[in-house]
Amino acid sequence: MGEAVVGEQSPSPRSPEAKLGMQVEDLWDTQEPQLSPNDKLNACFESIPVSAFPPAPSDQVIEIKSDTSLAEAVQILSEHKILSAPVVDVDAAEDASWIDRYIGVVEFAGIVVWILHQSEPPSPRSPHSPNTGTALAAAANGVTSLFELGVLGPDSAATTSGNFFEHLTASEYYKNTTVRDISGSFRWAPFLALQTSNSFLTMLLLLSKYKMKSIFVVDLGEGKIENVITQSSVIHMLAECAGLHWFENWGTKKLSEVGLPMVTGDRLIKVYEDEPVLQAFKLMRKKRIGGVPVIENGGNKAVGNISLRDIQFLLTAPEIYHDYRSITAKNFLTAVRSYMEKHEEASPVSEMVTCKKDQTIKELILLLDAKKIHRVYVVDDDGNIGGVITLRDIISRLVHEPRGYFGDFFDGVLPLPQNSRV
Repeated sequence: MGEAVVGEQSPSPRSPEAKLGMQVEDLWDTQEPQLSPNDKLNACFESIPVSAFPPAPSDQVIEIKSDTSLAEAVQILSEHKILSAPVVDVDAAEDASWIDRYIGVVEFAGIVVWILHQSEPPSPRSPHSPNTGTALAAAANGVTSLFELGVLGPDSAATTSGNFFEHLTASEYYKNTTVRDISGSFRWAPFLALQTSNSFLTMLLLLSKYKMKSIFVVDLGEGKIENVITQSSVIHMLAECAGLHWFENWGTKKLSEVGLPMVTGDRLIKVYEDEPVLQAFKLMRKKRIGGVPVIENGGNKAVGNISLRDIQFLLTAPEIYHDYRSITAKNFLTAVRSYMEKHEEASPVSEMVTCKKDQTIKELILLLDAKKIHRVYVVDDDGNIGGVITLRDIISRLVHEPRGYFGDFFDGVLPLPQNSRV
């Protein structure tokens, strides 16, 4: 895996992203004519350092301290509308390197796992402990869920009633559990960073083939984060490149020409509207996906979409489910839409964004960027759902990994925590 070489940049009339696209254009024109278009793109992106990527908005570069409560972390992620944030070890020395400073990433995916653990009765072989009332005492007594604390009973999980989340968010256990506490036993995303000299190709492969949701770029001198690059920001960059020769050469291909959608038919993970909403999150955890469509009973048309990020609505506004005897996927969609309308905000679950198989990559990129969403569902002329296309799927069709490209890049960078469950 090589380091990128800074090339001469062309002026741009539109945006930093378009300027970057013009740099790719200049490199595209100098590539060997015998190279395939895909190999040309690979070569172009390998020649551009990741430091050339436009800086993320300041409110997107958020760090969370390891002693922050889980409740506060949920609020921070929700307020900044981000999926994850790096965790800073409060015990790290002031002059610590980035490897020692950042101990992982807290993300909605990990929080979902924690919530699901609270909704499940303990194993018959698990020791039950008395009601201690605090996370510290609970940890000291081997207590790992609200069932063992006596806050919730088995009926809560069986019905997933509206009261379940009110009890959960009001409990001292939830308020006192810290971000550091959920590491080790639950899904804990490693802190994987790139140096400013690493290439665009490296970054694009990590965001696609290696399923990273975001990439942190660190300044080795300062030992701190210099930029955060997400799948969404890459899609926005591509949208800004519309009209450039290299982009049009690739973007005007139909979805089917590049093997999209990758997930179709029986492989599409979905929930039906009368299933408990926790079933949606369980499926996302089990299949390691970011969202599922909610399908009408007795049919194959989607009535909404639930993503990992939507767990925030179960934790930040549990009162909106109070009147529901059970929170089905349909009840969840209804309650969230009503809540968002009341607060005059756009609902992330209110609109099912769809496309047809005969559309082009360019059309899909412009749609995803305009709607600020992470997935589009492919439907037929009757509206029946037949597949899903995510941001990662699109990026994976832009570049490919050369043989032996990463070498020992991952050695020691992706340590799994002890007793990791996922």
